[in-house]
Amino acid sequence: MNISSETIRQRFKDQGLKNTPQRTAIYKALVETTSHPTAEDLYQHVSQDYPMISQNTVYYTLGVLQQAGLLREVNVGHDRARYDGNLTPHHHLICHGCKSIVDVMDKKLNKISCPSGLPSGFHITDYQIEFRGYCQACRPQTA
Repeated sequence: MNISSETIRQRFKDQGLKNTPQRTAIYKALVETTSHPTAEDLYQHVSQDYPMISQNTVYYTLGVLQQAGLLREVNVGHDRARYDGNLTPHHHLICHGCKSIVDVMDKKLNKISCPSGLPSGFHITDYQIEFRGYCQACRPQTA
């Protein structure tokens, strides 16, 4: 999905965030991919256009954007946090082999009823379903 600089400016403004070229580049790189990149992946991508950007700036920016509700951290069995700029309700397929994460868009999964037996007073605000297994390339061959 291509996102315009104006849309990014408006999202930042709505969240009270300062709009800087580096912050915009990091956010744009995140929302325009479905690969669920790590901070290091984003640094490698953004540093091509902003060679003076530091990894610390990328980490700090991801924290600010996460606090503002503009991204989600997806850390599902990985050694490093991965990030998702897609905030529409969706779920994930996760490969045990290559660690890829694929978005699953299914409206039926978004309508699952609340489970019984929740602790008293617990209020669910969000949920994600994770399907785990092996992608076609990583699936063990059976005889």
